[in-house]
Amino acid sequence: MPSSVESPAPARALVCGALPWIAMYHSVGDCSADPYRITVTPDRLERQLRWLRRRRLRGVSVGELLAALARGDGRDLVGLTFDDGYADFLSGALPVLARWECTATLFVLPGRLGGDNAWDPLGPRKPLLTAEGIRRAAAAGMEIGSHGLTHIDLTGADDALLAAETAGSRAALEELTDAPVTGFCYPYGTVDGRAVAAVRAAGYGYACAIDPGELNGPHVLPRVHVGQNDGAVRLFLKHRLHRLRRRPVEGLR
Repeated sequence: MPSSVESPAPARALVCGALPWIAMYHSVGDCSADPYRITVTPDRLERQLRWLRRRRLRGVSVGELLAALARGDGRDLVGLTFDDGYADFLSGALPVLARWECTATLFVLPGRLGGDNAWDPLGPRKPLLTAEGIRRAAAAGMEIGSHGLTHIDLTGADDALLAAETAGSRAALEELTDAPVTGFCYPYGTVDGRAVAAVRAAGYGYACAIDPGELNGPHVLPRVHVGQNDGAVRLFLKHRLHRLRRRPVEGLR
C-alpha cells in the first residue's frame, strides 16, 4: 500500500505563483430536476470542453496541473474537478473527457460507496460510484481524490471525526485504488484553519475549496463553479474574473 505521509512535489514549491483556474463540476447527466444546480448534460460538457480547446486550453486533473506549474509550465492547462463521485461520471463525463483528450480529478466518498447524495434534502437522489466504479475511473486516467468519508462540514467536526474524514478517507482510498491519494476537497466548500491543518497533517499535497476567503496556499485552492447555463460568454467572464479578483497562491510556482 502506498505511503500516506509523502507529499507530492507541487506542495514543496515554497514560492508565490499565478492562480490556476480550476473548474468545479458535480453530476453529468439529466438536469431536468436539479434544485442545487449541480448537474450539466453531457452535451453541455462537450461544448464547454470545445470552448477550452478553441482557446488552446486543455482540461487536466489538479495533480497534473500543479505538477506542470511546479515545472514552470502549465499556462495552457485548466484544472477539471468533479465532486461527490456520482455514478453518472462513468457514462456522462468519461466519454466526453476522452474525446477531448482531457483528464480530471474525481473527489469521492469512500464512506458512501454505492450510496446516494443523502446530504441533499431537496433531492433528487443520485447514485454514487461503487468501489469498482472508482477503479474504472482511475484506470481511465482520472485522478482520484478524497471528498472526506461521508460528506460532512469539517468545520463542525470534533477531533476524532476530523481525523477519520481526512486521514481515514485517504487510507481507505489508497487501499481501494492501490495508488497514492494526494488531493482533498472540502465538502460544501466550507473550510477553516483547523480543517486545513487536519488535511495537511493527513499528508495531502493539495486541497480544493470554493471561496477560501483570507486563507491561502495549496491546501485551499479556490475553484469556479461551472454549470448547465455556462455557455461561451459566461465561461469567458468566469475565466477572466477569477484571475482578476484573486491573489496569487502562496506555495505554487
